[in-house]
Amino acid sequence: MTMRNKYWALIIILLVAIIAISGIAIWSRYSVGQPIEISIASDQELTGRVYIGGAVSNPGFYPLKGRDSIQDIIQATGGTTSNADLSSLRIYIPRVGEKIQPQKIDLNQAEAWLLEALPGIGEVRAQAIVDYRCQNGPFNNISELTKVDGIGITTYEQIKHLITVAD
Repeated sequence: MTMRNKYWALIIILLVAIIAISGIAIWSRYSVGQPIEISIASDQELTGRVYIGGAVSNPGFYPLKGRDSIQDIIQATGGTTSNADLSSLRIYIPRVGEKIQPQKIDLNQAEAWLLEALPGIGEVRAQAIVDYRCQNGPFNNISELTKVDGIGITTYEQIKHLITVAD
């Protein structure tokens, strides 16, 4: 090998080493787990209600204040269920005038204070629902609600569009 070829080989090896070291340095600064922060200009302060559904304890509409984080809103629902996948969240913003479905309360998950929000269900009936659930297991369908003491067909008809049972 001539002296000239040795210099070119040395230069190529040096360039490859520089490129490799630069690539490693850039890659080490890259972090996959960094959260994404969404900022809204202060003149667009959000207020109103937000619907949280899916793998949360009590899906439904919750009040939204400008400084609330997604974690704050999830905690307002009572937290996530054991099968929640927090790596993918969906946010849906309705159009002006779009009809929003009423919040449904899960008879198998809701605590007494949430059941009290249903029309015709006060503190006593709400506690009766919780007691029935503890004694007989989860509701299989919403019509089983009529088996709870103090809840007849009239009350059931008033709230059947507002209740659900989890699978």
